[in-house]
Amino acid sequence: MTPQEIPTANAAHPAIACFGAVHMDTITHARRPIQADTSTPATMSDTPGGVATNVARALARLDVNVQLFGTCGDDPAGQSLKILLQDDGVRTLLTQRPGMTTGRYIAFHNPDGGLISACVDDLILETAPAHLFDEAMQTAAGLATAAWWFADANLPAALLERLSQMCPAGKLAVDGVSQAKAGRLVPILDRIGILFLNVAEARAVLAAATKSDFHDVDRCDRKELAARLLQLGPDTVLITDGASGVYWTTTKQEANLPAEPAKIVDTTGAGDALIAGTLAGLAHGAQFADAAVMGIGAARQTLASAGAVAPTLSLSSLK
Repeated sequence: MTPQEIPTANAAHPAIACFGAVHMDTITHARRPIQADTSTPATMSDTPGGVATNVARALARLDVNVQLFGTCGDDPAGQSLKILLQDDGVRTLLTQRPGMTTGRYIAFHNPDGGLISACVDDLILETAPAHLFDEAMQTAAGLATAAWWFADANLPAALLERLSQMCPAGKLAVDGVSQAKAGRLVPILDRIGILFLNVAEARAVLAAATKSDFHDVDRCDRKELAARLLQLGPDTVLITDGASGVYWTTTKQEANLPAEPAKIVDTTGAGDALIAGTLAGLAHGAQFADAAVMGIGAARQTLASAGAVAPTLSLSSLK
């Protein structure tokens, strides 16, 4: 899909803005179990990556008019990312930081799809100023009327704070990204519409927000974690727990959703697909209970395919 063919926001193609990590992923699939201290035969592929990027690419497949805000260097990788993302139907508003290297992520997967190790070079975003997106946001169309703003915790705390202040009330969805970065969300918990976390991230956020000993929150199951996090301000808390499924809660309703069986080819991007499926469902008018089921369906398709975005993913495949 060329930039000219990207649909404008309307009832059939609601708008969502994504803010966060944009980098080049090198995904390695070993043809035999990976062993230390020796090389392993494998296949490798380069694709756009980063949580916000994966969510944006999936949203574009789900009939959403998506704009992606991020940063890149003045290097070949940055130029390649812009072209690849435009081909995916994503409008990119990438702020260039001259002299810096575009973000890079490398993942190593065993033949069963399990992630063995990963490394990321995200200094370009880690050192970004709070006003990084200000200029791009002034030229972006339809931000005020977007169904949702999505941000990942790869963004520095000051930038997350600024976005939370600029976003229309109740329209901010965020993802904790990792146990190490999820604590950045603590100062903005009372401005979050939907808080997406896995169990480890939920424990990290709760421990940081309540200044609790991590061993105390480690005893909490996902239902208790979600209930305690909900008291800190988010409108909705959704916690994933791998093969054990998803638990979500608001002040009025809650649900435990089992994970859908899937042949695991690659775990990359499954959580990001769940976010995209859920947000797309909401943007297209579904209630949260139904949107979360759509998110699980998107995650299942992603687990069953190589890469962070399943080629089979479409809005009709989730209904």
